[in-house]
Amino acid sequence: MVKNQENRTFGVVEKEIFNICERISSDNDGMLIDVVFRGREGNLVIEVFIDREDHMSVEDCATISRLIVDEIEQEDIVKGTFRLDVSSPGTDRPLRFLKQYKKHLNRNFEVILRDDNSDKKKITGKLISIDGDNLIFKEKDSEYPVKFENIQTAKVLITFSDGGKK
Repeated sequence: MVKNQENRTFGVVEKEIFNICERISSDNDGMLIDVVFRGREGNLVIEVFIDREDHMSVEDCATISRLIVDEIEQEDIVKGTFRLDVSSPGTDRPLRFLKQYKKHLNRNFEVILRDDNSDKKKITGKLISIDGDNLIFKEKDSEYPVKFENIQTAKVLITFSDGGKK
């Protein structure tokens, strides 16, 4: 068994597929966010989540999907049938890379910070600026500078406008 950067255990087939997805994502200016395997050999479902600094289009996902499928089939990695779904991560998936934050400026976040004391600090606020690896969040009337390396998880919060109605 092999572990990826999130310490999940993968079998040999999953690790090969993960490596293919990571390389093809990178070669196409993407960042591999996650690979989820469901089912089993002979009826495998592979979900691949890829993001970009700017916008990940449906066409980008389709291109990357074709490249991944071609390589999996060429290398004959999966025995039996499989389905590959490639998409950008939804807002329910935490951001993993500093490069992902730029396109979320002025959006609200829920951020859990790492703490040396095993206590977790939570900030809920708007990302107002990025300076190198420092992110500035505004929560009510206070600003919080946060080093990217101190973020345990960060999720973009969905907010709905009332359309100007009160």
